Amino acid sequence: MSSKNVKVAKPYADAFIEIANKGSVINDLNCIATALSESKDLQKAIANPLVSSAAKKDIIKSIFAGNVDENTVKFMMVLCDRGRIEYLDAIAETALILAYKQASIEMAYVASSVKLSSAQTEALVDKLKAMTKADQIKLELKVDESLIGGFKVQIGSRIIDTSVQNQLKQLSSYLGASVA
Repeated sequence: MSSKNVKVAKPYADAFIEIANKGSVINDLNCIATALSESKDLQKAIANPLVSSAAKKDIIKSIFAGNVDENTVKFMMVLCDRGRIEYLDAIAETALILAYKQASIEMAYVASSVKLSSAQTEALVDKLKAMTKADQIKLELKVDESLIGGFKVQIGSRIIDTSVQNQLKQLSSYLGASVA
């Protein structure tokens, strides 16, 4: 997310969290994020300055009405009126982070060299819960074979890197420094 998007998204995300139905806010934001990530046409339509605000509202109503809370749809209508609907992705992402924080849910991005088993995933979640004191951990898992072995975890600004790739990099740095 660019710095301009963050500057625009933050106040709208804060406002959304204030007005959103607390019971459905996370589901609504996930629904919006999924729709935007799965439909390039939707992204193009809401970002296109040649598409009228009324047309954008119709598109949003047709996609989201009945799938998200009424206040969420109204919020998106306000974004259309204010010419900020093109930032919906950034706003939803920022609001989701805020909603997770309110619900004591930490988002962890995990890259491992192989697919983690369910037992490994559970053990990792338990360790991360203890480390972060969060009630829940939401994992986003991906396989990155370039890690050779081990895994990387990112929670907020913290990174835990136990990968063989990182260990080799550190060893190389150490050997390079001692030779010079």
